[in-house]
Amino acid sequence: MTARFASVVLDVDSTLAGIEGIDWLAARRGPLVAAQVAALTALAMGGALPLERVYAQRLDAIRPTVADVAALAAAYRDAVAAGAGEALASLRAAGVAIQVVSGGLREAILPLATALGIADGAVHAVAVRFDERGEYAGVDPGSPLTTQRGKAGVVRGLGLRAPALAVGDGATDAAMRPVVAAFAVYTGFVRRAEVIRAADHEVASFAELAALVLG
Repeated sequence: MTARFASVVLDVDSTLAGIEGIDWLAARRGPLVAAQVAALTALAMGGALPLERVYAQRLDAIRPTVADVAALAAAYRDAVAAGAGEALASLRAAGVAIQVVSGGLREAILPLATALGIADGAVHAVAVRFDERGEYAGVDPGSPLTTQRGKAGVVRGLGLRAPALAVGDGATDAAMRPVVAAFAVYTGFVRRAEVIRAADHEVASFAELAALVLG
């Protein structure tokens, strides 16, 4: 079988898993922090505010610990999209290269990726730093994935086999469109009208995604 796309770039939050990781962490800090962070996430994912305006602000409000990030890793695995494992296995069997590019926390995403058969080296996300007590000490300040258009730069640098398909639910995912052949908006968890308008394709499940990629 010859796949329609040679490479697939996947988002994580509200795509591979049905949670927004930073919002999930905020909920552990109580309703006031949760509401503040969720509002900022919605503005960034909808394209109303650039991600760089809110990324550090959200995490500074949460200050996640090592234990918090470990709990988020478990939550990601519990919230994995239905059929994702089977769909990704079918793509790999067809020779499709799979990369994860996320503005989420790498340490929380890696266990989910491993469970889905994705190698650590194919996971591109934001590294979080902790002090010797396991308390929050910031994130990688040089990560392009904390910016609105950073995913495009990361994907460009990967040198993916063409044609490539980017898949995600938010404005930061749609921003990959100039460096891939097509963008598929994933609407299995959330629907953002402005992102749907920017997409070449819409898929609401991983079964639909596999059908799109494999033609």
